[in-house]
Amino acid sequence: MRELEVVGVRVEMPSNQPIVLLREAGGGERYLPIWIGAPEASAIAFAQQGVVPPRPLTHDLLKDVIGALGRELEQVRIVSVRDNVFYAELVLDGGVVVSARSSDAIALALRAGCSILGADEVLESSAVGVPEEEGEAEDEVERFREFLDQVSAEDFEAPEGGAGGPGDPGSGGDRT
Repeated sequence: MRELEVVGVRVEMPSNQPIVLLREAGGGERYLPIWIGAPEASAIAFAQQGVVPPRPLTHDLLKDVIGALGRELEQVRIVSVRDNVFYAELVLDGGVVVSARSSDAIALALRAGCSILGADEVLESSAVGVPEEEGEAEDEVERFREFLDQVSAEDFEAPEGGAGGPGDPGSGGDRT
């Protein structure tokens, strides 16, 4: 398992499908893009921006419920990819493990301040290496950061008629 950092969320064009981008911690060269649903993209963006809604959103509620039960979320693990769907686990204190969608697990990890780990097999099969030629990697990361500075939660609202894409909550998981 390798520790991952959330770089941010963006909308992939022309499909208008949100993506969460993770990077190996400690300056790793691999990025893990996961296509997700619009609500989860908003939840991740809110957590990264420190937005506190007037009433708890679903991920805030789950974090509060875990705490109210006297438990603590210790880490989130992205454990496998099957048929282009990412699978994750929530690891609670005491060794309790709960299966979760990767997007929900990431949104919860950001709220709980716990680490996100990716299985070596997941990174080997789905991560993308960033070329280090002539500053190309730095330029791409900088363009992505500029995009994140300009994006807002409204950019992640589902188009009329629902999401309907691979990250649609009815699809059973988050897509690669």
